[in-house]
Amino acid sequence: MSRFVSYHRPDHGIAWGRLDGETVYDATSTAPSLAEAIAAGALDSLANHTGDPVALADVRLAPVIPDPRKIICIGVNYRSHQEEIGKAAPQAPVVFARYADSQMGHGEDALKPAQSQQFDYEGEVALVISKPAHRVSKAEAYDHVAGYAVYNDFSVRDWQRAASQWLPGKTWPGTGGFGPCLVTADEVGDVTELELTTRVNGEVRQHGKLADLINDIPSIIEYVSTFTPLSPGDVIATGTPGGVGLFMEPQGFIVDGDVVEVEVSRLGTLRNTVRDVA
Repeated sequence: MSRFVSYHRPDHGIAWGRLDGETVYDATSTAPSLAEAIAAGALDSLANHTGDPVALADVRLAPVIPDPRKIICIGVNYRSHQEEIGKAAPQAPVVFARYADSQMGHGEDALKPAQSQQFDYEGEVALVISKPAHRVSKAEAYDHVAGYAVYNDFSVRDWQRAASQWLPGKTWPGTGGFGPCLVTADEVGDVTELELTTRVNGEVRQHGKLADLINDIPSIIEYVSTFTPLSPGDVIATGTPGGVGLFMEPQGFIVDGDVVEVEVSRLGTLRNTVRDVA
């Protein structure tokens, strides 16, 4: 029914609103944040909100949900990615966490740390939880999804692969691209029909369909909500297709100045430019 964005205000706060074409209709007066509007069940009532317009070109987008309580990521969840790794399909979803302060919005820089020579991309579809979810069954799972957005789980591979735990390579500042907008579940329709394409400087690196997930979205929500309660605004990134730089021949790691775009049908295109940081 609607698309919503979060964006930076001149006073360094974050506002949010309904996106309609090239205009954002600010809705911060109705709830302090998009996550709180989701928790209040207010998005349906804002489907036609037209107050306080601001040009999209005049704002700097923030992560769709700037400060979720939990960001859960699912690894090795496309068959093409599992095959390029050369391992058997996992017996259960591979789960790791990302911190909220690692995220950035559409158009913001992806920050390649000086401590890494193996900076990589992972285009994904993320879902946002709509209401408290604990021990949710597959049959009830979609009732707990507010909407979907594009995610890029930029990965610091040399730190990720240094030990058995992935966390050190998965949550550096400026490595969780999330945007441009939240598309509500009713507008997306059948999520399994979504197609994802990742491009680096215009070159297609990844392509996949959500129908190819090893663990589909209801299975992910059932599994994750069994071991941790989920709250409105929590984010689950559902996995990446094959084609990551790590497994290319030669390897295709990204460097300063590279432009990485993740396009998902019905959800839009997330674009971030890689910048070196000390």
